[in-house]
Amino acid sequence: MSTPGPSATALEYRAAYDAQLRARIPDGFSRHASVERVGPLLRKIYRHGEAGFLDYRDLGGLDGPELDALIAGERDHFAGLGTAVEWKYFAHDLPPGLPERLTAAGFVPDEPETVLVGEAAPLAGEPRLPEGVTLREVTSRTDFERIRAMEEEIWGVGHDWLPDMLESEVAGPGDPCVVVVAESGDTVVCAGWARFHQGTDFVSLWGGSTLPQWRGRGVYRATVAHRARLAVAAGHRFVQVDASADSAPVLRRLGLVEVTTTVPYLWQPDAGTADGPA
Repeated sequence: MSTPGPSATALEYRAAYDAQLRARIPDGFSRHASVERVGPLLRKIYRHGEAGFLDYRDLGGLDGPELDALIAGERDHFAGLGTAVEWKYFAHDLPPGLPERLTAAGFVPDEPETVLVGEAAPLAGEPRLPEGVTLREVTSRTDFERIRAMEEEIWGVGHDWLPDMLESEVAGPGDPCVVVVAESGDTVVCAGWARFHQGTDFVSLWGGSTLPQWRGRGVYRATVAHRARLAVAAGHRFVQVDASADSAPVLRRLGLVEVTTTVPYLWQPDAGTADGPA
């Protein structure tokens, strides 16, 4: 039995996502040190120690040796900077052999994520929180450091870059960003942020990590509802999430639609180089 393809709604949402968000240069930069076009790619370098980022809407039909040269050129560019870089691959990208070419050039696939899109208005109900938990929009360095500590407790890896990133995005310039925390007393139990992509229909939702003892109690859903309300108030039609395996089922139940999957292909400065596929 064949696997059903994307629904008409998913295809509509994916087309809007590709056209409006992929390879988009925002008005003004906050977290970016530089953004430049290199052929079909958009090369982004960040200010706060994050890996570089390679984005594109499509590769313009590149394949074979020309595509290998493009991949190797970006790898070597970031090798010269001594900086890691992420090539953000989507399952519907062409050519079909792109993942193998990235791997042959020394890029390593990370965990896949599901790209989900939904109408903001149906999500924008009153947030429903467990007793004793409150939501608050935050802008202070102190609160950003508290979010960092929560993320590090959950994931067990350093998030040194996170307070600087949030501080720069909230202060602008560039797409507006709102950061929300859910708190129980003095404890941050969940945090998420929303980027309002000016001139598009989209607000993207990020973060959403929740302390294990607070999962399954509606805290994450409440942060989604709050951010969706802000999206509607700002005149945006869609919310979009690159969802982990943990959050994707919750978001599907809320009505978001899977439009594709994405895999970060990462190259690290100590990874060396490769010649590319035969």
